[in-house]
Amino acid sequence: MLTRRVKRKAAVTTVQKMERTPVNLEDVVRRTSRQALTPKRLQYSPENISTAEKPKRKKSELKELSEYELERQENIRRNQAFLSSINLFQASEDVKELTRPKASQRGLMRSQPAAKEVLPVRKSLRLQNIEADLLTLPPEPRDTPVNEQSVSLKKSSGPLPMHPVNMEEGSTLPSQLFELFSEGPSEESKVQLDLKKYTSVLRNMTLTEDRVAKVVKDRIFSAAFHPCTSSLLMAAGDKWGKVGLWKLGSDWGDDGVLLFEPHTRPVGSLLFSKAHASHLLSLSYDGSLRCMDLQKAVFDDVYDTEDGLKTFDFMSHDCSTLVVGNWYGEVAIVDRRTPGNSHESVHSLDPKVVRCVSVHPVQKQYFAVAESRVVSIYDSRCLKKTNSKAVSQLHGHSLSISSAYFSPHTGNRILTSCMDNCIRIYDTSALTTESPLLKSIRHDMKTGRWPSKLSAVWDPKQEDCFVVGSMSRPRRVEVFHESGQPLHSFMDCENLTTVLSITAFHPTRNALLGGNASGRLHVLSD
Repeated sequence: MLTRRVKRKAAVTTVQKMERTPVNLEDVVRRTSRQALTPKRLQYSPENISTAEKPKRKKSELKELSEYELERQENIRRNQAFLSSINLFQASEDVKELTRPKASQRGLMRSQPAAKEVLPVRKSLRLQNIEADLLTLPPEPRDTPVNEQSVSLKKSSGPLPMHPVNMEEGSTLPSQLFELFSEGPSEESKVQLDLKKYTSVLRNMTLTEDRVAKVVKDRIFSAAFHPCTSSLLMAAGDKWGKVGLWKLGSDWGDDGVLLFEPHTRPVGSLLFSKAHASHLLSLSYDGSLRCMDLQKAVFDDVYDTEDGLKTFDFMSHDCSTLVVGNWYGEVAIVDRRTPGNSHESVHSLDPKVVRCVSVHPVQKQYFAVAESRVVSIYDSRCLKKTNSKAVSQLHGHSLSISSAYFSPHTGNRILTSCMDNCIRIYDTSALTTESPLLKSIRHDMKTGRWPSKLSAVWDPKQEDCFVVGSMSRPRRVEVFHESGQPLHSFMDCENLTTVLSITAFHPTRNALLGGNASGRLHVLSD
């Protein structure tokens, strides 16, 4: 067999012969790229010629450009010179900047960052031949229990005065605010529309630039409409315990916005009292539940505990009794008529957390609790301190449940939102041991780190329709029927450019609000 060295020498000899012999191009056989490159690699191998001795192509050997290519390059040069002379490139950048949607500047003014202090340049003492000073360690801190830490972060117990932080000190509340809060809910009978008329009403609701305003400074955790009908008055709670009131079209405060600080941690729930129109109850993760009483101009202390609170709902038609859920899987029954800010009883339900509670609209003794991966319906008359037996349970959730709400008129349905990307509707008309699942709707619920979790909520004017935010692009808010049929999607490329996680319908008017992670409320109305 021929060795590799013999084959190599034979190949070099063949290439040298080819260089001395003229080649007829017509007789050349078509070869692959690998075969065509092999002689070139052999020709310039280190055995024949060194790298420094490789031939270099001279400019005279380069192929000259044709007349067409020269004319084309000249045209390109003239066009670019003309576009530069009229500043077209800068104009295109300016147009892009103008067409880019910007956040609404209405409402609270963005705080200006403080000027940074210029510190002297740090220099090494070792390079300056200076001995370092002997430093002593500070004393070790004492171990403070977690409960004491949480209490120290809370506001002081007792009534807090209603002083808007975005108004001058000593200024009084607007008189128009008292007039709006004195308006109760409309006494007109609620007539449920058919789907065709209801969809037509939704299509007539629009979003304009003056209906977007910054109501609180940080991410919105909860929001609600006041039941008054003469104007649109809204409340929103943010991440750091602030509560903002916004009257659409008003000029008090910052474009109709008044900001208060009744809490120090996220405001998880906000509800206006149906029996007392001047009362707004707010619950916070710092363990406090307060009532904003406009007639007294204070935030009354309704319930106070060392544990963080998550959710609450009214258990009586006069809104005097509440069911409150905390972060440790317990619910407390609170009676506002009892002196003090304590509970009547506490009941342990779930070992993890109670994420949402919802009271039956007709039979107030029943309330639904969104636990870890199941929704349980309890009878408040049969509760025990531990191991309370549920009247009915809603199964089928594979991940944590964000919310669960009874339908607003009859309570025959429960609407749940789950992190397994499903919105489910259950039949609770009979309250059997296991309530049957009527419909499961696929919906992206993965909001990520910054926006609040999406939760589907009923329209209080419509028994079988609900609204939910969306992660789809372009940004939108979607309305569905309980059968899973999508009824309408609210989209606006100019004014709706963020995820509206918190949504709520007005109890009587054709209006819808949505709150985002920057503290802005968007109002859609006819």
